[in-house]
Amino acid sequence: MNDPHGRSEATTPAAGGASPSARSRAVRPVLWVLLVFFAAADMVLSRLDANMVVDTAFGLATMACATCLIVHHYRNRRG
Repeated sequence: MNDPHGRSEATTPAAGGASPSARSRAVRPVLWVLLVFFAAADMVLSRLDANMVVDTAFGLATMACATCLIVHHYRNRRG
Protein backbone atom coordinates (compact mmCIF):
# COMPACT_ATOMS: atom_id res chain seq x y z
CA MET A 1 0.00 0.00 0.00
CA ASN A 2 1.24 3.52 -0.76
CA ASP A 3 1.90 5.87 2.10
CA PRO A 4 -0.03 9.13 1.51
CA HIS A 5 2.56 11.09 3.49
CA GLY A 6 5.52 9.93 1.43
CA ARG A 7 7.28 8.15 4.28
CA SER A 8 9.12 4.97 3.45
CA GLU A 9 9.51 2.05 5.79
CA ALA A 10 13.08 1.35 4.72
CA THR A 11 15.42 0.64 7.58
CA THR A 12 18.57 1.87 5.92
CA PRO A 13 20.77 3.98 8.18
CA ALA A 14 21.02 7.72 7.63
CA ALA A 15 23.98 9.35 5.94
CA GLY A 16 27.18 8.79 7.84
CA GLY A 17 26.25 5.27 8.86
CA ALA A 18 24.69 6.21 12.20
CA SER A 19 21.15 5.21 12.95
CA PRO A 20 18.72 8.01 13.84
CA SER A 21 18.55 6.82 17.45
CA ALA A 22 22.36 6.87 17.79
CA ARG A 23 22.47 10.37 16.36
CA SER A 24 19.65 11.39 18.68
CA ARG A 25 21.59 10.12 21.70
CA ALA A 26 24.65 12.13 20.63
CA VAL A 27 22.73 15.40 20.32
CA ARG A 28 21.68 15.70 23.95
CA PRO A 29 25.18 15.71 25.54
CA VAL A 30 26.41 18.24 22.97
CA LEU A 31 23.47 20.53 23.73
CA TRP A 32 24.13 20.24 27.48
CA VAL A 33 27.81 21.13 27.05
CA LEU A 34 26.91 24.12 24.89
CA LEU A 35 24.23 25.22 27.35
CA VAL A 36 26.69 25.18 30.28
CA PHE A 37 29.38 26.95 28.23
CA PHE A 38 27.07 29.71 26.98
CA ALA A 39 25.47 30.21 30.40
CA ALA A 40 28.87 30.49 32.11
CA ALA A 41 30.15 32.88 29.45
CA ASP A 42 27.00 34.97 29.79
CA MET A 43 27.40 35.20 33.57
CA VAL A 44 31.08 36.14 33.31
CA LEU A 45 30.43 38.77 30.66
CA SER A 46 27.58 40.22 32.71
CA ARG A 47 29.85 40.62 35.73
CA LEU A 48 32.63 42.20 33.65
CA ASP A 49 30.30 44.78 32.09
CA ALA A 50 31.37 43.58 28.63
CA ASN A 51 29.91 44.77 25.38
CA MET A 52 26.13 44.50 25.58
CA VAL A 53 25.84 42.96 22.11
CA VAL A 54 28.24 40.12 22.97
CA ASP A 55 26.54 39.52 26.32
CA THR A 56 23.14 39.42 24.63
CA ALA A 57 24.42 37.00 21.98
CA PHE A 58 25.59 34.57 24.65
CA GLY A 59 22.27 34.93 26.47
CA LEU A 60 20.35 34.17 23.29
CA ALA A 61 22.59 31.18 22.57
CA THR A 62 21.86 29.90 26.10
CA MET A 63 18.13 30.22 25.52
CA ALA A 64 18.43 28.52 22.13
CA CYS A 65 20.25 25.53 23.65
CA ALA A 66 17.65 25.24 26.39
CA THR A 67 14.86 25.39 23.82
CA CYS A 68 16.55 22.74 21.67
CA LEU A 69 16.90 20.46 24.71
CA ILE A 70 13.21 20.82 25.51
CA VAL A 71 12.16 20.16 21.91
CA HIS A 72 14.54 17.20 21.68
CA HIS A 73 13.10 15.75 24.88
CA TYR A 74 9.50 15.93 23.71
CA ARG A 75 10.25 14.62 20.22
CA ASN A 76 12.24 11.62 21.47
CA ARG A 77 10.41 10.59 24.60
CA ARG A 78 9.08 7.08 24.86
CA GLY A 79 5.46 6.19 25.18
